[in-house]
Amino acid sequence: MADTTEQVVRVQRVSPRQQRSMATMDVILEAAAQVLEIAGEAGFNTNAIAERAGVGIGSIYRYFPDKHAILVEMGRREMERVGTQLSIDPGPQTGSLAPDRQAIRTFLRAFGERTRARRVVVLALLGQLSAEELQTAFAGAEAGMASRSVAPLDRIQLFVLSRALLGAMRAAVLEDADFLLSQQFEDELVLLSRTYASATSGRLSG
Repeated sequence: MADTTEQVVRVQRVSPRQQRSMATMDVILEAAAQVLEIAGEAGFNTNAIAERAGVGIGSIYRYFPDKHAILVEMGRREMERVGTQLSIDPGPQTGSLAPDRQAIRTFLRAFGERTRARRVVVLALLGQLSAEELQTAFAGAEAGMASRSVAPLDRIQLFVLSRALLGAMRAAVLEDADFLLSQQFEDELVLLSRTYASATSGRLSG
């Protein structure tokens, strides 16, 4: 009985510490995003992040070995957030938006529409993620698109459509396209998705 009580007390003592640690990490990552958006990659360093977050530089290095690790964690968290949003059953409509458009808009408006920060994070992720991690990330995208497609798609069709859509978005991010968040770009992606999905009901004849 004494051991059990001691274990409960220990858990109660550790939990607040863990919550504080997670809260501190959240503050650091938010500060990093703000620094990137304001100062760009040239002004992105741990001193600037610490100042923006209102923490000591030691707090930064307690959680991250360097600024690159911060970028990678930002990317991983955003991928997880987007994947969670896409895993929610959209039903026939999501507010006033068709489900397929809502899925595309979720991708386009990732990173809180911070386009400058997004470009730097995406570049960091591309050089960091393993093939398995990329497959996992794309699996979430495929599942979201499958549930929102205007026509049923098989595994290969989902692969083609998801890579086409995400490839276009990634190119717009990396090329710093000024139309990334424009209504026309969103409309063109929706058109691509619907045209391809509708065409899968027929087969190519040659």
